[in-house]
Amino acid sequence: MNATTSKPSNGIGNLWTVLRKELRDFTRDRRTLALTLLIGPLFYPVLLFGIGKLTALRAQTQLEKPLEIYMAGAEGAPNLVAWLAGQGIRAKADAGDAKTLEARIDAAIRNQSEDVALVIGADYADDWRAGRPARVTVVADSTSRNADLMVARVKAALGAYGQQVGALRLLARGIDPSITRAVGVEDRDLATPEAKRGLLLSVLLPLIMMIFAFLGGAAITLDATAGERERQSLEPLLATPAPRWAIVSGKMLAAGALGVLGLVLTLLSFKFAATVASGSLGALDVSVPAILKLLLVLLPLVLLGTALLTFLAAGAKSLKEAQSHMTLLMFLPMLPAYALMAYPLKAQALWQYAVPFLAQNQLLVKITRGEAATPAQWGVYLVCAFGLALLLWLGAVWRYRQEKLAISA
Repeated sequence: MNATTSKPSNGIGNLWTVLRKELRDFTRDRRTLALTLLIGPLFYPVLLFGIGKLTALRAQTQLEKPLEIYMAGAEGAPNLVAWLAGQGIRAKADAGDAKTLEARIDAAIRNQSEDVALVIGADYADDWRAGRPARVTVVADSTSRNADLMVARVKAALGAYGQQVGALRLLARGIDPSITRAVGVEDRDLATPEAKRGLLLSVLLPLIMMIFAFLGGAAITLDATAGERERQSLEPLLATPAPRWAIVSGKMLAAGALGVLGLVLTLLSFKFAATVASGSLGALDVSVPAILKLLLVLLPLVLLGTALLTFLAAGAKSLKEAQSHMTLLMFLPMLPAYALMAYPLKAQALWQYAVPFLAQNQLLVKITRGEAATPAQWGVYLVCAFGLALLLWLGAVWRYRQEKLAISA
């Protein structure tokens, strides 16, 4: 029976046939399958443990261990030098000319061979005896990220020394030191324990998790369209009576299923890493409700990434051309994170939950802070996210209906 007299094909049946065919073809390449499914679950625990270890190591080396720094003019302030030594900040021995020490300190800070140093003013002793503020200069490079903790440590010690000496001077004159405190400032932190526990997660997860979810099905998506077109196996498939929407949907469902599986494995590995970890990582909220909320937030990203990649791959003449889009697509989830670093937004306006990637970022931050999104916020997000995925699916179907798609390069 020819095509003109055959019965209309079953679109749903064709969809499942294409789905099984794509999954079967992709699972034959076990190495690619393993990399696709395991890179997220393996990378995320390593990243979390690595950052936790580096953070703890930095705190031990820069906050707990004795700090040796150059101090120019230390001979004029023996009491200050002794106080700093008691706080674990000691003067580094220098065999050079004392007159050129200040110039050598500036040179060492500029080339970042030293992180912080002190220059005690030449009039320090005279000002000290006269009861005037004695000048001490903290020399550092504000652009050096390695120096921030040490600079803060030195400034905190100098501030404590100045307050103690000032209080003793007032007591010596029969004056209560508290008279200088016109305003008593106290701190009251209203951050919930969940918000504090989720602070680290709120920085890492919106950036890394969105990339994994958005591009989780990229391998099978590119191979199912651009790869088949390059191998000249797409034209026979398009020549069948199966409707184009069923072919597109089958390929997208296969890629989406792979992306969701990789996402679930990544979330489970994150839960395992946070459960067995110690310190701040071990205090993160990885309960089943929190993991399910994260999955609900990231699920639309899998569909968006699959639909967008299918649309782009359908317009590419080769697999190499389709893969060239990956560089740009990897930056899309990063844009809101970088923008929020420069200009933070309160996650209150509903329009934020309609913007791709920004919406996911804001919801992930809410979840990791232990806050509950309102039904309106969830509604706007889900409607806009799935609506955009539907539009991209329609665009992919339109691309598949073009006859030039069946013409190989």
